[in-house]
Formats: sequence, structure tokens, C-alpha cells
Amino acid sequence: MQLKKCFSFLFVFMVSVTVFAQDLNTIKPPKLVVGLVVDQMRWDFLKRYQPLYGKGGFRRLMTEGFRCENTFIPYVPTYTAAGHAAIFTGSVPAINGIVGNNWFDQATGLSIYCADDSTVHGVGSLTSAGKMSPRNMFTTTIGDELKLSNNFQSKVIGISLKDRGAIFPAGHSANAAYWLDDEAGGKWITSSYYTDSLPGWVIDFNSRNLPDNYMKKDWNTLLPLSSYTQSTSDEQDYEGPIPGEKSTRFPHRLSEIKDKRMLAFRFTPFANTFSLDFAREAIEAEKLGQDAITDILTVSLSSTDYCGHEFGPNSIEVEDMYLRLDQDIASFLSYLDVKLGKGNYVFFITADHGVANIPAFLESKKIPAGTFRGKDLLTELNASVEKIWGYPKLIRKLENAQLYLDPTMMQKAGNEAGAIKAHLLQQLLDKPYVTNAFSLSALHEVTLPSAIKSTVTNGYYPKRSGDIQIITLPNYIDKSKTGTTHGVWNPYDAHIPLIWFGTGIRKGALYRETYMTDIAATLAALLGIQMPNGCVGKVIEELMR
Repeated sequence: MQLKKCFSFLFVFMVSVTVFAQDLNTIKPPKLVVGLVVDQMRWDFLKRYQPLYGKGGFRRLMTEGFRCENTFIPYVPTYTAAGHAAIFTGSVPAINGIVGNNWFDQATGLSIYCADDSTVHGVGSLTSAGKMSPRNMFTTTIGDELKLSNNFQSKVIGISLKDRGAIFPAGHSANAAYWLDDEAGGKWITSSYYTDSLPGWVIDFNSRNLPDNYMKKDWNTLLPLSSYTQSTSDEQDYEGPIPGEKSTRFPHRLSEIKDKRMLAFRFTPFANTFSLDFAREAIEAEKLGQDAITDILTVSLSSTDYCGHEFGPNSIEVEDMYLRLDQDIASFLSYLDVKLGKGNYVFFITADHGVANIPAFLESKKIPAGTFRGKDLLTELNASVEKIWGYPKLIRKLENAQLYLDPTMMQKAGNEAGAIKAHLLQQLLDKPYVTNAFSLSALHEVTLPSAIKSTVTNGYYPKRSGDIQIITLPNYIDKSKTGTTHGVWNPYDAHIPLIWFGTGIRKGALYRETYMTDIAATLAALLGIQMPNGCVGKVIEELMR
């Protein structure tokens, strides 16, 4: 009887696998894959602002697409560069090497920016903003693998206001990556890593001076202020202003900003519109998705992050930003429907990280929260070590919630090195906002909740990570009294939206836990190609027709 049940189960399993394989083999390849990353978008924004969304944007994606409701980032720190790299490589910092936006290089004693590359120069710009490439990322992206699968016939292009938001998603073999240079007057630029000259269509687009035109009009709310019931009242003391402004209330007088106008532009919803207009131009000029070979376009919208850092997720500014983004997405999807035809493209939307509520806001609601200054903590710890052992500035850097200790001084300390490290750990644990601190080289010995331990492990790359990891209480952030940030394992930073839409994607929702790293694995299955070479994600089978 038991043997009969085993054979029956095996038969059903083999049939299921066969049907799944057949389904994958019969899916028509999409003409174009569009990956839209909304910088700093928390998962709850989909539901929170839903009553005010129109029919064609977020609401269309949620009703006609496939929603992965419990998608998480499986590593720390939850920062922009690491997020964009993980989405498109299916990898984690411990493998792809992108451990943050910045890290400290012990060999040179220099802080390293994630996309810095001194071997290249800017194209379309004479400033240092163009000296960027993906060379610091050690793994392939889904775009690289697509090009490898068809002898580099596919086109892959990345677009973002931020260089890191364009470069890492596009990958190593991309045809192009474009980002904005404020010092060049808000122009799209690239680097010599990709090309020696800007294409004519980019030059023509830049010549329209759209950022300057947008800054001639003010930012007022899309709806009457009374409609913004999901936000606190306008102008809070804990909010930070747009660069060039003194007030944090509507309307934002963009037309009156004289200094840092292009930087201020990044904080407005108009920069999202501008980015998606440039994406349309790329599709038109490069003929993306207009032949039998699949292409990939990655677009990262950065204004949500700039605005969110200053005003926080409970602000009218952020709510208005998403209502306007909803309209932009509706327009872009309609464009794809007409240009490529419904059912001829795959579109997914996700985020590189979430964001914490501003601590002062939470405190006003009697919810535990607070701030500390990492700079002050670093000074205090170094002074403590110098007082006892005489080593000045033993901690070279506090970055990504990690302490980088001077290896020369630690070696010189000899038998006292262990005592110094133990002293630093105790000093950290004495801080009321620190829940744990430990040596990363001894991570396997540390008692931690498995969820936290795995995220720290996945974010640890020894040649770029620090020596001591700091874990803080929820909603305690390294920040001044205004604004907010992100970077930790907690759900407000790590729970992100993920919606799939288009070719081969069924309607529905999934509530089991999925991860940011599953995106590249799933795209590989949909496209019938190899996963990126550092991919640790799993295919989300449930979304396939």
C-alpha cells in the first residue's frame, strides 16, 4: 500500500514537472523586458495610497499582473547600489561585491564609491560624474546572460538619475547606461566604458533643456490638501527642505530656487516624468523590442528616494509623489501597449530598499524610536582606545554600520588586539540603541536570530566589509533630527514591492516569502536562458501561465 502511494506521488510530481517544463517551452519570448526600480518604495505604498490611484498605473499592475506580496531583501545593508546589483544579478553582496554605496579600502586607506572607475572618462560631461563603470561588481546580470545566450544580439540599456541606478542593472556588456550630471546642466551622460560619444538622439534630447523648463513651474499638490488623508499635516519640524528652499510646505516654489537648481530638480516628481520620457526616447531611437530578439531596458526612478529622505514616508510630499508617479506609470504602460503591442513585453516593478519612519514622527505617536550620530560615536570610541592603549584613530571608518579597524595598529597591538576589540564591543553594547555588536570574522560563533544572521552573512564580503558589525534597535537611525534613512534588516527597509506584468505572466497574488534575488532567476526562466553566474535566487514558478 505504501509503495503504491509512493509511485502515485512520484507520478503526479513527474507530470507536474513535465507540464511546467512544457509551459515554459511554449511561452512566446517577450520583445522587451522592462525592469522598473522605484528607489525607496516601501511595499505598503501600494496599498496605502490605492484609493487615490487611477485605473491605468499601480491599480492596473495589481489587478492584471502577479503580485508577490512578501518579497524581502536578504542582506544588509539595504542601500541603493546593493539593491540594484542584487535585483539584476540575483546575487548578494557577499558574492557580487557591492557591499554598499561606499566602502573603505584598507589597502589604500581611501573611501571607495561603488561605481568609481578612474580608467574611464565622462562622455557628455567634463566632470568627475562620468568616471563610472560596473567594474566593481563581480558577477553577471540578467542582461549579460541574455546577450551571452544569443551572441550579443540583444540590446541592454540602463537609465537612472543616479549613476549606480543605471550602471549595475545594465551590467558589464550593456550597450549603454545613462545618468544625469547636475554640473552639466541636468544632461544625460555616460562614460567611455560604453562609448566614445553620445548618440545623436541623446544629444537632441539634452538640447531640449527639460529639467530647466520643469523648474520654471512650482510643485503644488495634484489634489486638494484635504484629500491627503494618509499623510500628516503639511510642514512638520522634522522634515527637511528641498535644496534651495527654506520652507517645507506646499507649494514648493521651484521657480524661485537660484542655487543648486538641478540638484533640487531631483527631489521633484517631475524628474520621474523626465526619466520615463527619456526611456521612451531610448525605445524609439534604439528600436528596443522591435525585432525577434529580446531586449532589456532597466529604469530606476530616483526622485522618490531624494524626496523620501527629506520629508519621510508620512509626508504629503511623498504621497503626492506617488500619485503623480501612478499617472506616469499609466502613461508609460499605454505607450508600451501601442508601441510593442499588449502581450509582447514583460514589465516588472520593484524597489531597491524601503525606508524608516522619521523617528521624531514616531516619538510623537509614543512609538519607540530615536537618532544617534555615527560621527560622534566614532570620535568617542577612538578617544576611548587612545586613552587606554595610546593608539590614535584606531577606527579608520564607520560605514554601513560597520567599524573598520586599522590593521597595522591591530597587528602592532599583538596580544592586546583581542582586548581592544572586546573593549570596543562592550562600549557599543553599553549604548542604549545598540542591541548587538560583534566581530564579523567570528560571525559563525555569534548567537543571533536566524533572520538577522543570514542577512549579515549575505552582506559580508571580507575584502570590502568592516571588522565589527553594529545592530541597532528598530527605528533608531544614524541621522540628524530631520529626515530619515534606510539600510537595516527590519521590514520597513527590507519589505519591497514586486509585481510582474505581461508576456507569460498570469494574474494573481503570492503570499509565501520571496526575495529580491528571485527576480533574476525568474527572468532567466521566462527567457529560457542561464541564470547570472552569482545568482542564489529561486524561480517564482507560481507567476507563470
